[in-house]
Amino acid sequence: MTQSTPRFPGAVAVSDLQVYDWEAVDGLCGGSPHLHTASSEGYVVTGGSGAVHTIDRDGAAIHPLGEGSVLWFSPGTVHRLVNHGNLRLLVVMQNGGLPEAGDAVLTFPATVLADPDEYARAAALPPGSEEQRADAARRRRDLAMTGYLELREAIRARGPVAYAELLERAARLVRPRVAQWRDTWEASVAAETARTRAQLDALAAGQAGAMAGASVRRAEPDAGSRRFGMCGRLRTWDFTEEI
Repeated sequence: MTQSTPRFPGAVAVSDLQVYDWEAVDGLCGGSPHLHTASSEGYVVTGGSGAVHTIDRDGAAIHPLGEGSVLWFSPGTVHRLVNHGNLRLLVVMQNGGLPEAGDAVLTFPATVLADPDEYARAAALPPGSEEQRADAARRRRDLAMTGYLELREAIRARGPVAYAELLERAARLVRPRVAQWRDTWEASVAAETARTRAQLDALAAGQAGAMAGASVRRAEPDAGSRRFGMCGRLRTWDFTEEI
């Protein structure tokens, strides 16, 4: 058993995020509220200050963020990054490959979430200049904020049932993608779990196992400017070049 091309540990995805400083309708600056349907997400704050506003089964909460803060949350947690000044994060996503394939659902108004075609149009960022893409990302953020504020009011009025309805809408939206996600997960996370199980079996037998194929890889940052993500400008890495 060898491992000549190791995956990034845990088969997670990693990105460097500069949180948007765009002011929203409530006077706070930051990104687009959303949730993940299958993946946990973690933040390691590398600079600046801010907060993440969350909604889960226990209601709404605000979690301050400063340099050195580490915070993570499970699927279904509605989260909104708020930038108080130069907030920058290292984002660690479970199930690398699923978040990039549509695991996230933005908190658009209920009428948009109920229509997959309308949701797809609202979530997409069309090609164009940096300025045009920035404008589109800001409009997307503002629409997600509209739904987010509606959600908070609905929870105040109707309690946890309003949050449960959001989760059901999100599940219906992503359902057509699950077969593809399962293939991605089997080839990455499940494969890494199987590799570790086999390595433990080898070690228990006094054998080197995967250690015999030890190697190192380097990730190069993606070329070009930072992408417009849901919460800010993203820098990602290409995990293909081997040292």
